[in-house]
Amino acid sequence: MEIKKALILYNELSDNACADEADVLEQVEIVSESLEKLGIDYTTQTFSLDMRKVEENLLKAKPDFVFNLVEGVDNKGNLIFLAPALLNSLNIPFTGGTLETIFITSSKTLAKERMKQGGLPTAYWYHGEGTFKPVEGKRYIVKPIWEDGSLGLDEHCVYWWHEPELQKVANKLNPATHFIEEFIDGREFNISILGGENGPTVLPHAEIIFKDYTGDKPKMMGYTAKWKEDSFEYENTCRTFEMGQNDGELLKKLTLLTEKSWEVFKLNGYARVDYRVDKVGNPLILEVNVNPCISHNGGFYAASERAGFTFDKVINRIINDIPSNKYKL
Repeated sequence: MEIKKALILYNELSDNACADEADVLEQVEIVSESLEKLGIDYTTQTFSLDMRKVEENLLKAKPDFVFNLVEGVDNKGNLIFLAPALLNSLNIPFTGGTLETIFITSSKTLAKERMKQGGLPTAYWYHGEGTFKPVEGKRYIVKPIWEDGSLGLDEHCVYWWHEPELQKVANKLNPATHFIEEFIDGREFNISILGGENGPTVLPHAEIIFKDYTGDKPKMMGYTAKWKEDSFEYENTCRTFEMGQNDGELLKKLTLLTEKSWEVFKLNGYARVDYRVDKVGNPLILEVNVNPCISHNGGFYAASERAGFTFDKVINRIINDIPSNKYKL
């Protein structure tokens, strides 16, 4: 089928949008430029809770497919599934994760359950079932279930096993909004993966480096490290593609686990899997990010460049991996 028209769908921004929310505008620009290079006409449209209006605009636009950049609705990560749900109801093909995949991965605890079922390694977590019993010598982190972009995550969310505040948090834990996870104090990797005609391609391995973190300061890619440019965390947290001479076996494990994650979560188009490596060299999956950020400073864009791909070629492969039609450009 010949593609005549695309529509880039993205979340409507709040009046005082912070950097993590406004970042989607750069992604819209990147996709727009790539579609132009591919010779595809396109329009853009925001997605909001006024779904009747969104539906009317989609039907009027009559796109051959939608490039789905919706990261949340009304600034709520737990409503991200509404976009693919509406597109499914209108039989409009769209890029990236399916409705089921987006719904599962947008909930960190549902995603961890899927990892467990699929034989993927992930850190211990507590979600309000039974009694929370911290293990001596370990640290734990309290995480929001639904938010992305590390919203709600900073060093104040990390506790040693013996801190009274940790037990207080566990006793008052709201399983609808938060969970407790073992904090793996080790190396961190972000592995991007791109769909393709002959199966997905694992892109170059990226490690997150935490420079000059001293004492018990948690090494973590929290909200401050990602978005607050004048902070110590932002200035001292960086990405590298340079790996050590003894990392060969670890990198093989990361590649295989990323490929398995693609299968277990039934991914399409593009994704990024985030890992921590424990003290004995075992990778543990933190998150499977469906439709990850593709802005210039994001990990997926950087990995694509490192692999030697022009981004219009990346967008081409994402479009070709739409599950309902497999367009060939």
